Amino acid sequence: MSLSIVSDVSPDAALKRLMTLHPKTIDLSLDRVWRLLRALDHPETGLPPVVHVAGTNGKGSVVAYLRAFLEAAGLRVHVYTSPHLVHFNERIRIAGRLMNDAALLALLEEVERINAGQPVTFFEITTCAAFLAFARSRADVTLLETGLGGRLDATNVFQKPALAILTPIAMDHAQYLGGRIEAIAAEKAHILKPGVGCVTAKQERNVASIIELRSLEMGAPVWREGSAWHIRTHHKDHMVFEGVHGTLKLPLPALTGTFQIRNAGLAIAAIERLPFDVSAAQIATGLQTVEWPGRLQLLKRGPLVENLPPGWEVWVDGGHNPAAAEALARHARTWRDMPLSLIVGMLGTKDAAGFMAPFVPRATHVRTLAIPHQPASFSAEALAAVATAQGHPNARPAESVAAAVRDLLSTTGPGRILITGSLYLVGHVLAENE
Repeated sequence: MSLSIVSDVSPDAALKRLMTLHPKTIDLSLDRVWRLLRALDHPETGLPPVVHVAGTNGKGSVVAYLRAFLEAAGLRVHVYTSPHLVHFNERIRIAGRLMNDAALLALLEEVERINAGQPVTFFEITTCAAFLAFARSRADVTLLETGLGGRLDATNVFQKPALAILTPIAMDHAQYLGGRIEAIAAEKAHILKPGVGCVTAKQERNVASIIELRSLEMGAPVWREGSAWHIRTHHKDHMVFEGVHGTLKLPLPALTGTFQIRNAGLAIAAIERLPFDVSAAQIATGLQTVEWPGRLQLLKRGPLVENLPPGWEVWVDGGHNPAAAEALARHARTWRDMPLSLIVGMLGTKDAAGFMAPFVPRATHVRTLAIPHQPASFSAEALAAVATAQGHPNARPAESVAAAVRDLLSTTGPGRILITGSLYLVGHVLAENE
């Protein structure tokens, strides 16, 4: 990850102050967002066409593909994603460029002053700050990833976006969105707006029914994977997309993982529905140049890997729910050349048993740890007990990522280590490995 965004002027103190403006980290409501947007003279009304992305897994990857396709076509793209991995600046990309520290600090201090100490969550005030930055810079399109859910998410303030996108919806954040998949789907489906089309990945039947109901209420056309568009691999070196403009034979994406084929297909289906001229050649270029750190990423440099014995690999992935684990485990079945070991850290609010279970047939060893600087993390011991209960016979706690790696190196010959369970853990690893 480039460090060009970092300077001697740090936004860290301002970011810490913004975290103190509300007693809760998450308090789903749009009232505070609308109040602050009014005080900022409604910057959200000055944005270029908005593509709004919600779902449980794959949102960031789909946004990364969209950005790659659109920029390959010469378009200027605003991007808002969360959370960040190492630097907060990663969340706000203005016309293709990350904000540097000095510009970010000035923006945050301006919005902090205008907010005048009123209660607002960290995500709400930083989302409003992103909208203000976007409104001040020329671009052709804005890509917005929801933070949590959809209906009451701080990004859900656009009555007429250009397009809505729903990635696969699964159980996650049940304490905020509801304990049943139908409730979670209903929250996320609220990014559908009257007359605005939605491109959706293939969903579970009950989730698809919820989306269908919302689309009928809104008069919003929905283009579904498996009916309006299709994606499949072809001879292991290409993929084939079928959609509005017929059949496209395309290179496999640069992002690793069999699940990235579907993420790429969803983004291509969205491109077909946007009012931009993006050619098949430009889509191919985007597939080959796309970047999205922390998602099934092979670490190729840094202190964590520079002293690995020959043949060993260390990968990181921020998956943190059972659906993500199932996707990772499916891809792991293609890794037949050497043993797979896991290093796992998870927040205590997550379904650790559901996350561990899919790896039972594949992972030979598991090491668990508490996520550094995350008080809500599972303890290493508690997480190891969960892994053991799910059928992992070689699960043990570790004091740190480095200690876990050293321990795993002593267990067998060359192998593949996957560090996973939380984006916060992956962010810590990437920061320590810079």
